[in-house]
Amino acid sequence: MTGPRTLVVRLDSAGDVLLAGPAVRAVAAGSSYTALLCGPQGAPAARLLPGVDEVLVFEAPWVGLRPVPVSREETDTLLRTVADRRFDRALILVSYHQSPLPVALLLKLSGVGWIAADSEDYPGALLDLRHHRDPHGHEARAALDLARDAGFRLPPGDDGALRVLAPPDVGQLTGPGPYVVFHPGAAVPARAWSAARAARVAAALSAAGHRVVVTGAAAEKELTAVVAGDHALDLGGATDLAQLAGVLAGARVAVVGNTGPAHLAAAVGTPVVCPFAPVVPAERWRPYQVPHVLLGDQNAPCAGSRARDCPVPGHPCLDGVSDEKVVRAVAACDGRGTSVSPGPSGPEVTSVAPDTAVGHGTSGLHGPSRPGDASGTERGATV
Repeated sequence: MTGPRTLVVRLDSAGDVLLAGPAVRAVAAGSSYTALLCGPQGAPAARLLPGVDEVLVFEAPWVGLRPVPVSREETDTLLRTVADRRFDRALILVSYHQSPLPVALLLKLSGVGWIAADSEDYPGALLDLRHHRDPHGHEARAALDLARDAGFRLPPGDDGALRVLAPPDVGQLTGPGPYVVFHPGAAVPARAWSAARAARVAAALSAAGHRVVVTGAAAEKELTAVVAGDHALDLGGATDLAQLAGVLAGARVAVVGNTGPAHLAAAVGTPVVCPFAPVVPAERWRPYQVPHVLLGDQNAPCAGSRARDCPVPGHPCLDGVSDEKVVRAVAACDGRGTSVSPGPSGPEVTSVAPDTAVGHGTSGLHGPSRPGDASGTERGATV
């Protein structure tokens, strides 16, 4: 295939890398070789994305909740690695509050001749395309807009939804019969129910007749054990990211907050009930192009604060959501339709239905359809 050798950069978490997936596919459609540079937390997600020829890993000292010290040795290794691959172009994907300029400087020093990024900061000679994102656009949409304006478009038939490679069969983990996934953890406490509240949610879902499968990382095994109790299957620490994709792909609905598994659920086409703390804006981070319901008061006092720990006693934006509304939202998402309604709305239920890919410069894209029929027979396929 002819075309440039292109490097896409997304240095954040697994969820951020999953949201970069549509942009990566657009780049891959117009490139002879596509590499993705990410941090250690994002690398497992990067290896699940279609269109990626190589994953490069660099732990940037300006990224993450606990950034590593600046290392001349690690920086020199990155410069050599990028230089050896002779990239013609690079796209740096960042969130609205981040600067692409530190990595842009390193890429220029590595010999990358043309670099594009969204940047509110003056880039000097570091960017060849200084792009400005839609201030209200979704993160996935913003990345795809940047790729388009850099000359990369999705191939015909690609609807721009999140996708991952076909996940493995995980029937030996989940067991037979329909189930709902409940993923109670999140990267920061402000974005999750408290453990006691999450345990009551799991019990309410079980009492409503759902078989509940509780998932979580190895570091969350204590949490998942408390949440699962005696009424749910506890898979805390039992899956890697690819296996978690398989568990989510087999679920009728996923109940998960604003964290990476919500985007993984969207990537396998599973509807999401999302308890969404408004510390960051839902318009940028909600489940993308999949039927979903947001739960939680999006006008709570913590809105827009980017707080890691809830600044309001009692965590009311999430812990105040009733069991009834959670159960009703799951029932609404389980209808398999393209229109989702959780019933009577209020401050705790603020968003319904799948996105359509409309935003700043839509490039003719349209919204997705859910893979599979009502029985979910195609949910294990590449999506």
